[in-house]
Order: sequence, then C-alpha cells, then structure tokens
Amino acid sequence: MDEALQENLMGALENVIDPELGIDIVNLGLVYGVDLNDEGLATVTMTLTAMGCPLAGHIESDVKRVLEDIPEVQETKVDIVWNPPWSKDRMSRYAKIALGIPD
Repeated sequence: MDEALQENLMGALENVIDPELGIDIVNLGLVYGVDLNDEGLATVTMTLTAMGCPLAGHIESDVKRVLEDIPEVQETKVDIVWNPPWSKDRMSRYAKIALGIPD
C-alpha cells in the first residue's frame, strides 16, 4: 500500500471519536495499524483503553463507516488486540493537551 493511501486511511480513522473521552482513536493511540490487501479488505489493528469497554461495538461500527467512503476499501475488519497494552504514552501531544494530561 502506498504512503498516500495509508495517510488517507489514517485520516479517515481520525473521524472516529471515542465517545467517553471525546478524542479520536488515532490521537488516543488506539490504532496500531491499518492494512489493505489486493482484494480491498482493510484490516484495522487497534486496542481499547480498557478491556470490557461497553462502547467497543460502537467504535467498531464507526471504524467501518468511515473507511467505507474510501474507494479502495471494499470491506473492513477490525482486529481488537490487547498486546501491547494501551497506555497514555501512546497518546499524541494533542490528545494529552485536550485531556489535561502532562506530557
């Protein structure tokens, strides 16, 4: 996958807002990677801030919704992983400032 398409996919994922924190999943550091195969299957590898997150289904639906607007994407699979575990160190400077977390 070329760099422009990768940026396009990640840019689309910035439109998925964590409903509890009000910050997008990319700046929160929840997205570990996104891959697109030759058949148009986008696989988003991500985590959540906590196991048992009651909004996991909502976030997964939003991920699929924002990627379906990209012409190269035919289908989206969301792979939620727990390793490596998420920590606030994965957050962007923007997210830390917005949430009042010292850098």
